[in-house]
Amino acid sequence: MTDHMIDSTLSELERYYDTVPRVGGARAEDFGPLTLFVQEGAGWPYYARPALGGSGAATAADVRRVLSRQQELGVPQAFEWVAETSPSLRAAVEEAGLSVHAHPLMVLDPSAEPLPPHPEVRLLDADDPLLTAAVTVPALAFAAPGTTVGEAGPAELAAATAEPSAEEGRARAAGKLAAGTSAMAAAVRDGVVLCSGMYNPVGDVAEVVGVGTLPSARRQGLALGVTAALVAEALSRGARTVFLSAGDEDVARIYGRAGFRRVATALIAEPQG
Repeated sequence: MTDHMIDSTLSELERYYDTVPRVGGARAEDFGPLTLFVQEGAGWPYYARPALGGSGAATAADVRRVLSRQQELGVPQAFEWVAETSPSLRAAVEEAGLSVHAHPLMVLDPSAEPLPPHPEVRLLDADDPLLTAAVTVPALAFAAPGTTVGEAGPAELAAATAEPSAEEGRARAAGKLAAGTSAMAAAVRDGVVLCSGMYNPVGDVAEVVGVGTLPSARRQGLALGVTAALVAEALSRGARTVFLSAGDEDVARIYGRAGFRRVATALIAEPQG
């Protein structure tokens, strides 16, 4: 991609980042150069980020104001932004005492050849009996990050799906799937979900999120198969830009095999410790 194309894409992603919490049921609170999104009712908690089209760089004092408001509301003290779009924010959030984590921000190359469908991967709908397991697998995956094979497997998944929080997650996902505001794919073997992920569309932009493989089933190409299925579905529904944030450089290399190219760095800030 040329520099001009990258700049245009990053501007498009900024609009997406500002819109997706609003359509997801969050209200926006204005803090000058920053916007705090607060979920109203059931749903995933959101974060603070640079105000769309805002003038002026946020200072550590601005960040502390948002942190105080997040603490007052009892929501996670979290910020998310793109390093290249808001280059001075990292210093401000670090001065305010937050820890910053960097993730490769990748966009699907429009000229990339689609991967063949994986035989164990399929799309799920709101009534699928495996939906609870599908929304639970990423939590087990992200609890043991990386690409190396781990211990958590079908037994741990069965125990996790019995927790009340799993049913809450299923209900949220089912609502999004039924409304058409998300799509989910899963790799299933012998009736067990081994990998799953979703994408969230806003207009003709779609973000692939939450792709996670049960640690004991890693290194079998399942995440790549799930990602390919989500990409194919997003494109079939009219997406023009498909993007994601990779967990680390090793994961980014896997997504590169699906046609994603790094365009920037996504930053996430949260309290230290």
